[in-house]
Amino acid sequence: MADAAAAPAGGRGGFRGGFGERGRGRGRGRGRGRGRGRGRGKAEDKEYIPLTKLGRLVKDMKIKSLEEIYLYSLPVKEFEIIDIFLGQTLKDEVLKIMPVQKQTRAGQRTRFKAFVAIGDHNGHVGLGVKCSKEVATAIRGAIILAKLSVIPVRRGYWGNKIGKPHTVPSKVTGKCGSVLVRLIPAPRGTGIVSAPVPKKLLQMAGIEDCYTCATGSTSTLGNFAKATFQAISQTFSYLTPDMWKETKFLKSPLQEHSDYLKKNYSRVQTQRKEQKVY
Repeated sequence: MADAAAAPAGGRGGFRGGFGERGRGRGRGRGRGRGRGRGRGKAEDKEYIPLTKLGRLVKDMKIKSLEEIYLYSLPVKEFEIIDIFLGQTLKDEVLKIMPVQKQTRAGQRTRFKAFVAIGDHNGHVGLGVKCSKEVATAIRGAIILAKLSVIPVRRGYWGNKIGKPHTVPSKVTGKCGSVLVRLIPAPRGTGIVSAPVPKKLLQMAGIEDCYTCATGSTSTLGNFAKATFQAISQTFSYLTPDMWKETKFLKSPLQEHSDYLKKNYSRVQTQRKEQKVY
């Protein structure tokens, strides 16, 4: 009976402290755990209120795909736009968290720098870097910046055009600092032949087979990741014969739906008060 009476008090953290039951999985359900998904529940509950014209058009389903945004080179200023289109398919991974210091009169001020890669393993990848006083804040900020920097990835073939595209369409190069990364097309079944950092980015981009060549100080992970990201972004900038067809550009979505925006989202004018200067 004594054990039965003591159990609920211990379990609920009553007078006895309750160390026995709560030793395992400490902090779960209280928002203090260090596992995945911290702080994400609150963000999802809030309704997305767009602040830009592009965000308003996306929310009202006037823009149907992310490719429309890329076609007209419209700047994405809100990460929720990426969430609407890619949503649950996006996977993020923390590449590195490193402390950085600044010398002040009182001593050193330490902050944490987070590198986060994000992608849907199907032609979209992003890279975010954020520095903050706390690790969790740095990771959260890096994820937002990675979403804002999501780019389309062009994939191609090594030989005959059989099946789905599996490798980079041509040799592409990216550079950051002293690090130079070169991506070379590989035959189907080769896999990604590279160091761990470019391998993660290439996998998230949806590239299955690729040779890589890297020079410079590749131990600097930040520059290595940025150089790889730049190389991946170059896949669409190289003009190959299959892209020689004339592209007939229509009106930009912002121009096309300008009347709709004016009608539904007219700016509320407020009268400015003059400040008297004595």
